[in-house]
Amino acid sequence: MKPHVTLSDIAKQLNVSKVTVSKALRGHPDISRETTRLVKKVAEELGYTPNFAARNLSSRKSSTIGVVVPKIAHFFFSSVIEAIYDEAFYNNYDIALTVSQENAEREKKHIETLMAMRVDGIIVSITQETKDSAIFEKVVSRNVPLVFMDRVLQMNGTSQVTVDDKGGAMRAIELAISNGYTKIAHIGGYKEINIGRNRYEGFAEAMRKHGLPLQPEWVIHGGFGEDDGYQGFMRIYKSGKMPEFIFAVTYPVALGVYAAASDVGVRIPDDLDIICFGSASINKFLKPALSYVDQPTRTLGKAALDLVLEHVRESEDYQPKHVEVPTELVIRDTCIKKKLILDSAAK
Repeated sequence: MKPHVTLSDIAKQLNVSKVTVSKALRGHPDISRETTRLVKKVAEELGYTPNFAARNLSSRKSSTIGVVVPKIAHFFFSSVIEAIYDEAFYNNYDIALTVSQENAEREKKHIETLMAMRVDGIIVSITQETKDSAIFEKVVSRNVPLVFMDRVLQMNGTSQVTVDDKGGAMRAIELAISNGYTKIAHIGGYKEINIGRNRYEGFAEAMRKHGLPLQPEWVIHGGFGEDDGYQGFMRIYKSGKMPEFIFAVTYPVALGVYAAASDVGVRIPDDLDIICFGSASINKFLKPALSYVDQPTRTLGKAALDLVLEHVRESEDYQPKHVEVPTELVIRDTCIKKKLILDSAAK
């Protein structure tokens, strides 16, 4: 087996010091361009790979950011992660990605592992069952920069990046109302989580603003996945009193509504219209394609990475921030059926 190539091996071959080799590989300005070129050429020929563990011990920096997300097989999170990776690469950082699978215990273990790895900072989107903040307080107490993203906790010493959940929800409901819908239901997430709470508040405020009642049987609080949408729709359907419009808290919840409606013969958008918060690349293949509140995932991911690096660089002088990313409505094939009918009748 080929032995691990060290800095000393490269230095011996070029008859230079190990310090010179180390500086050249890092592009240090003390080393001439020609020497740097030769060092990198020999390093590649010998098959040298950096010893990150040794580098971390000497520099006390890992150049790695830990990331904890609830799901990865989910367009929203996969798109945000891509943006985080791209921004990290641009800043010469690596990413250590972990997935909690919506499990608070897994989330806790992942954070403990990332701290043991001595990551320079951590970005977290909490699970839908996270209630205990003790593990996050531990991160802060060890002076590890911590940024919450999308699903957040309000904690001293931490930064947050969110989208305009309440405003986006309000605009979605006001669009539905302006298109003639008055019997509106909401299949929402957990109110204990900020995105579930804020999107519900946007829905409720828009309804009250326009003098529309909040029917108890038409407001369902649950999770953020497809099965939650399916079960939420079936609860409304079995109540025997159907709305004409549903606002879904996430795109996966809306997909669950589609599946349940199909199973019981309810046609979208003819019998029931819908809009949701968020989208996915598969939306263009969905018939009818969903209208939605767009969350700029790349902006969200970049902002989270920029905040954590800002904290790393400023250290004790850093002042935590809350960045709120604006949303916009994207109109596709839903949320317009009743307006088309009313416009046709008026002609």
